[in-house]
Amino acid sequence: MMAENMKTGHEMPELKIIRMSEIQSEAVDWLWEPYIPYGAISLIQGDGGMGKTTLALAIAAAITKGEALPVVLNVAEGCRDDGSNTNVFGSSYAAPNFSSPANIIIQNGEDSLNRTIKPRLEKLGADCDKIFCIDDGDVALTYTDGRIEQIILETDAKLLVIDPVQAFWGKANMNAANGVRPVLKQLGAVAERTGCAIILVGHLNKNGRGKSSYRGLGSIDIFAAARSVLTVGKANTDSNIRIVVHNKSNLAPAGPSQTFGLDPITGFYWAGETDASVDDVMNGSQRSKPENKSAEAKSFIRNMLRNGPVPSADILDAAEEQGIAEKTLQRAKSDLGVYSRKTGDVWYWELPIEGEYKEVFDCEGGSDDGYGQDSQHPQDGHCTPMPMLTTLPTPEYDNGHYSERFQHSQDGHSVTTPTLAMLTDITILPYANVIEGEVVS
Repeated sequence: MMAENMKTGHEMPELKIIRMSEIQSEAVDWLWEPYIPYGAISLIQGDGGMGKTTLALAIAAAITKGEALPVVLNVAEGCRDDGSNTNVFGSSYAAPNFSSPANIIIQNGEDSLNRTIKPRLEKLGADCDKIFCIDDGDVALTYTDGRIEQIILETDAKLLVIDPVQAFWGKANMNAANGVRPVLKQLGAVAERTGCAIILVGHLNKNGRGKSSYRGLGSIDIFAAARSVLTVGKANTDSNIRIVVHNKSNLAPAGPSQTFGLDPITGFYWAGETDASVDDVMNGSQRSKPENKSAEAKSFIRNMLRNGPVPSADILDAAEEQGIAEKTLQRAKSDLGVYSRKTGDVWYWELPIEGEYKEVFDCEGGSDDGYGQDSQHPQDGHCTPMPMLTTLPTPEYDNGHYSERFQHSQDGHSVTTPTLAMLTDITILPYANVIEGEVVS
């Protein structure tokens, strides 16, 4: 054999034998037990718009503040005597496995740092002084790049988020086992040496059928290399709720499925445990029929605007997070009659005022029916109609302002009744005539 190796020009590596009795057993340390282990690779996967990146950023933000993450508590850890998953403080949350806020690294190859990543982190309340990333503008980063281990050591980071998984393969083929296995083995070794938890964020393919392990983009070996896999999907009962299913766990029994909300007003929040399975998530995440998507978009807009005008940029960002296409959103906006208006440099969306026009008659000595239709005015034998605006019906477009003309019996001519646009210092334009930032003539 040695002679054969000499002929081919390959030198046999030195044989090293390990006796298992010489190996020191170690307990698993957890960033988020039992979902995210330290010193290993975890995978968060889901369809587009399901909130998987938001989930990863929410975990990262909590770490920068030393905040609690949802955990399963047992009686020995301070639960109530009834065995419920609620501790003596009435909460199912516990402190993370570090006594103070920690540094994290976010390496995103898909979204803009200044337009997307940082604004999301700020909404999540993250301490951005504790968040780092590698500037790879000159030399593209790959999974085998030595800079990954270097930044972990220099920042003492507890978590590295790499998003999306397909962005950092370099010349390696992510669709082939021989391209994935050696690359992720090296990345896993970095996690083990540094003790840093590494989260890969991955998209699912367009095939709506089959097991979740085969739904990820690229080779199934990506799924296999991860020690823990969380699949994010949409709940059927509430479009704002997402389900996180722990559908693979090599280092501990899988944890219960968790839920979180993506409320357009309050933002991200944890919503408790659920019995949903990965099959429930996959089925619930399937694309809705067009009519359902339209209804969902209308409900989303009403919910966003229920407390008043909202900047259009915030609505578009929230809709993208909800998985609502901009074309569907704009069509729903038009159907609802939502106004676009500009205040300063910011465009806002606003719901139309609803109601109906009623005339209030000023009558003295007549019937007191609230409207005075049957009342007689003592001076001229009839009532005087007094216009009262309780609605803005479909208006006329009048030099950039709206006005309604109502025919009154008094004086035999029409009176122009001012509407909201005349009474305020803003310009209201019908949706059909407005594209954000410009008026279409």
